Amino acid sequence: MGSIRQTYIKRVAIELVKRFPEHFTDDYEHNKQKVQELTNVQTSRLRNRIAGYVTRFRKHYEA
Repeated sequence: MGSIRQTYIKRVAIELVKRFPEHFTDDYEHNKQKVQELTNVQTSRLRNRIAGYVTRFRKHYEA
């Protein structure tokens, strides 16, 4: 069993994908840079978790 992501991470990631759908792809490294540009996230750990969920969201839910 995997760990469950916090609601804050999911909410921010889905909001970013809805507001900027053309900026995000299925590539984690690309999404990590875009999250850095489009948000004011303070820590790299939080940025990475948001980018990871964006990547997963794009791959699985918007296919």
